[in-house]
Amino acid sequence: MNLRERIMAKTPKFYRTIRKIGLGLVAAGGVLVSAPVAIPAGLVVLGGYLIVAGTVATAVAQTTVESEK
Repeated sequence: MNLRERIMAKTPKFYRTIRKIGLGLVAAGGVLVSAPVAIPAGLVVLGGYLIVAGTVATAVAQTTVESEK
């Protein structure tokens, strides 16, 4: 199974939930990083970490497929 087939295949329910959580983390991190108000540097760094963690969680969850029986 190549990467394209894996991405297009059906994803188990648990990993769909993980994918949604990951997308939420990315969104929250994006808000912190691009906030127009001056916020502490620690929150900007936290936003960067949220973006990375959410992206990794979403990518892993998207490439997980149900086994064929």
